[in-house]
Amino acid sequence: MHLPLSPFTALAAAAALAHHARGAIDPSAAGAWAAAHSSASAALAKMSQSDKIAVVTGIGWNKGLCVGNTAAVGSINYPSMCIQDGPLGVRFGTGTTAFAPGIQAASTWDVELMRQRGSYMGAEAKGCGVHVLLGPVAGPLGKNAAGGRNWEGFGPDPYLTGTAMAETIQGMQAAGVQANAKHFIGNEQELNRETMSSNIDDRTMHELYLWPFADAVHAGVASVMCSYNKLNGTWACENDKAMNGLLKKELGFQGYVMSDWNAQHTTNGAANSGMDMTMPGSDYNGKTILWGPQLASAVSSNQVAKSRLDDMAQRILAGWFLLGQNNGYPGVNIKASVQANHKENVHAVGRDGIVLLKNSGVLPLGRVGKIAVVGSAAVVNPAGANACVDRGCNTGALGMGWGSGSVNYPYFVAPYDAIKTRAQSEGASVTLSSSDSTSNVAGTVSGADVAVVFITSDSGEGYITTEKVAGDRNDLDPWHGGNQLVQAVAAANKNTIVVVHSVGPVVLETILALPGVQAVVWAGLPSQESGNALVDVLWGDVAPSGKLPYTIAKSAGDYGTKVQTGTDSYTEGLFIDYRHFDKAGITPRFEFGFGLSYTNFTFADLKVTTTATSGPATGAVISGGRADLFDTVATVTATVTNTGAVEGAEVAQLYITLPASAPSAPPKQLRGFAKLKLAPGAVGTATFNLRRKDLSYWDVGRQNWVVPSGSFGVSVGASSRDIRLTGTLSVS
Repeated sequence: MHLPLSPFTALAAAAALAHHARGAIDPSAAGAWAAAHSSASAALAKMSQSDKIAVVTGIGWNKGLCVGNTAAVGSINYPSMCIQDGPLGVRFGTGTTAFAPGIQAASTWDVELMRQRGSYMGAEAKGCGVHVLLGPVAGPLGKNAAGGRNWEGFGPDPYLTGTAMAETIQGMQAAGVQANAKHFIGNEQELNRETMSSNIDDRTMHELYLWPFADAVHAGVASVMCSYNKLNGTWACENDKAMNGLLKKELGFQGYVMSDWNAQHTTNGAANSGMDMTMPGSDYNGKTILWGPQLASAVSSNQVAKSRLDDMAQRILAGWFLLGQNNGYPGVNIKASVQANHKENVHAVGRDGIVLLKNSGVLPLGRVGKIAVVGSAAVVNPAGANACVDRGCNTGALGMGWGSGSVNYPYFVAPYDAIKTRAQSEGASVTLSSSDSTSNVAGTVSGADVAVVFITSDSGEGYITTEKVAGDRNDLDPWHGGNQLVQAVAAANKNTIVVVHSVGPVVLETILALPGVQAVVWAGLPSQESGNALVDVLWGDVAPSGKLPYTIAKSAGDYGTKVQTGTDSYTEGLFIDYRHFDKAGITPRFEFGFGLSYTNFTFADLKVTTTATSGPATGAVISGGRADLFDTVATVTATVTNTGAVEGAEVAQLYITLPASAPSAPPKQLRGFAKLKLAPGAVGTATFNLRRKDLSYWDVGRQNWVVPSGSFGVSVGASSRDIRLTGTLSVS
């Protein structure tokens, strides 16, 4: 079904076009899409049918300079489009930065670092001549703790992920590169991802999985990638309800939908259901081609309307114009040297994403004479940081998961190297056991003032199997006998610090039961600046300020979800991660939003103001949904005081509880956060602006977002379970 674009005013288009001519367009500004579509429409008038088909059809697998390419169109000076992975930067680059994964950015809870990360990724992609960078990731959201690609995204909370998506996209596109929000939608596991169906009910779809994509569309994202799986029985890239109904009509998306690589199944079904670009244009053998000549035949025989082909091409061209890529864009050179000072962001995200889970006082390190370092994950892969294709091994230090979402490391600062350098500058000695064997541990750690032991858990994309893990993790235990390694170290040294590098939650019960374990440092996935980021926290150059972007359970079964062998019916509905733990009354080991510091913070002075009224949203559809959903209708403030002795940063978190008049909902839902950096004794104000959508639930009967009437619970605290202030917000 062909759905026309949302109408836009001639005035807005004219104003944006004037800015566009000066090369100063803001791709997220009002009127930007209008101007882009106006330019695209003018270009379309100069194009033949074969030109249009060239714009929407990839040239085939492995046939261009990038992972995806379209043919150039001379009639409008349109280049061969370079479409390149991925969410961590430019895949296969040799002069590019290995940015910290999305999950690490999420654990900073720092919107400025998220925006800067996007901006730097965009700058590097543009410097390499990449038109479309395949990221960021909101699918998988991460409902399954063991999901293989969760680390590419921002965690299982839709509000946190939506915020991170918007910041990343705006950063990337301000740099002139088209962002690509992926994978749309229900791609929550690697097992059987190309055959399974994700059967998601309407309310769950809207309140969890579609939510961050709405924020991405509102942020002006140029493109969206449809996923491999089926959605409610129909392939995601052939799904009229998903692409035309949800994305283009309900969310007012004015960009284009491209297929995941080889995720298209038919010629006409994909075209008529809303897919706009096929990638890579053939199957991996270069034989099966579903668009190109086949699409030309379908248009000629009226199986696909000419207006639909025009719509596809115009949407793609609009993305090109939106980012000003029609004006002096660099040629493709994936090997370009474009790193600039971008390692500073990797270092900051790595450092500020570190979550301190336990500390009995051993950290920060004071004057120590001897430090023992244990574990294969303390050192760089002996064969080289990039020795394994697409990082498809867990050998040496872990900085990212594996698969098409990985990138090359330009260098890798391993934990041991950074610890040794720092220790020497402090006059301390370091001993090392770079093995996961327990047999020689006692000799390494005995007599050391502290022993630092490194454990990991890894995952990735399903086309690679690593140590019998075919994408999704088989369990939530540390790899390489990590529990036994820590037991051996802690038995020989009563001042043991455990550092965890992991793609997602790990069950830590065995480790936490050991009396010799004095601290647990959740260092996540820090990428190339791993050791430098860690040393900053170990020695107290900065107080740790990361917060968990997911729940760490006491047992894998506590999550209530798991990877499915066949159809996944999403029977858990809205209740994933902390929502499930709260509803089921399960005590987690470390809750969503948890993280310790070297200082202390107090909360006070909760204030709530609101102009919210009950009822459905009524605004016209703009990018992201009805316009009034994005209106600020309430403001919550609280003061936060650093009552400790050192500078630190606290993430104040706002959780909302819907009133009794609403249908069954999670006991509380994140609806705001603010990271405040405070000197000792300093007081800061956390301000949370609540949008109409943040107070709404999806009403299936009315097919609309509705603000319920009654008394909302307002909770502000340091985590989802460490609530310091409570109040109410009344809506009539």
